[in-house]
Amino acid sequence: MADIVTPRDANEVEAAVQWAIAQKKSLEIVGHGSKRALGRPAQFDATLDLSGLSGVTLYEPEELVLSARAGTPLAEIEALIAAKGQELAFEPMDFAPLLGGKPGQATIGGVLAANLSGPRRIKAGAARDHFLGFTAVSGRGEVFKSGGRVVKNVTGYDLCKLMAGSWGTLAAMTDVTIKVLPRAETEATVMLLGVDPGQAAAAMAAAMGSSGDVSGAAHLPAAIAGRAARDVAAGRSVTALRLEGVAPSVAHRKKALEELLAPYGALAALDPAPSRALWAAIRDVIPFAAGGPAGERHVWRLSTAPTQGAAAARLIGEQTEAEFLFDWGGGLVWAALAPSDDAGAAVVRGAIEACGGHATLIRAPAAVRASVGAFMPQPGGIAALAKRVKDGFDPAGVLGPGRMWAGV
Repeated sequence: MADIVTPRDANEVEAAVQWAIAQKKSLEIVGHGSKRALGRPAQFDATLDLSGLSGVTLYEPEELVLSARAGTPLAEIEALIAAKGQELAFEPMDFAPLLGGKPGQATIGGVLAANLSGPRRIKAGAARDHFLGFTAVSGRGEVFKSGGRVVKNVTGYDLCKLMAGSWGTLAAMTDVTIKVLPRAETEATVMLLGVDPGQAAAAMAAAMGSSGDVSGAAHLPAAIAGRAARDVAAGRSVTALRLEGVAPSVAHRKKALEELLAPYGALAALDPAPSRALWAAIRDVIPFAAGGPAGERHVWRLSTAPTQGAAAARLIGEQTEAEFLFDWGGGLVWAALAPSDDAGAAVVRGAIEACGGHATLIRAPAAVRASVGAFMPQPGGIAALAKRVKDGFDPAGVLGPGRMWAGV
């Protein structure tokens, strides 16, 4: 069989996996390859290219449900549902700016396999929370299904939650079903200017604890704010709070939020168009884009409690030269570190051990990702559980072995 296998339907995916099992070969699963540089680099015997499994197979706007083949471009799905005034509420990011790839190449299968989510994560949840069902081929070469077309359809294990974030190491998904939601009529962003990360964390906590129904809360320090909000930053940090909904509601909540935040410092606001542009830049981490001023830096993604984000950044900043972008109210920290032999792994993971959470090395040369690992090392008990899950779905180690952790 060729080094690159491009099946046209689920039966051919099943045949490809069965061939790999019989020949004792390993398979790398890709859609359009937009996230290929993520994770621990590993050697595979062949590539299972699922981009040929494309097309929306069911869309019922009234029922807020959509089914598509796994290789369907995300852009195609977003355009289709936007025409009906709907959206993917989990707001998946595009990794292309960070990784130096071509934007708009993500597939719905890849988005779900990586469990992506954007700034609206604090309100709408991650991709897994909108993942209703799928059909897939396991590493045993067996077709299986889970879930369906409604949320309350799970008897036994909720395998959608397991597949989301498995990075194609447990099964090759061929068809997926997701929940879509109505798109907000309008939006606005209230900005607090010139505060430090600690003050920003307090302001974001106050905003999210209010009745404002904030759908995005991010802090961009002065050093990087101009790369995302050039017209308003003017050398100052930007703490942004997004409000979405019908126009009268947004206007009312905006006024209340400005009154709440006034004691923290100077305020500014963005109308719908510049607001959307700012949040797209935050979602895709444009300040750290591969072609920009931080393009040579090694980039980490830290997930921690919102109250600990500023502390984790401070610990890292005390030991190495770094820039930060805070999303999810401070719970998601993007850290761009000066290049080094270990990408600052000891420093970053030490900060996470002190503050809680986990860290993923997103951008670094393959040799660095191979030596330090891209995903956080797991404690013994969790590592053993992960190995048992992998062995249950893929006992021969056919699908993406070593993609997440060495030997798994």
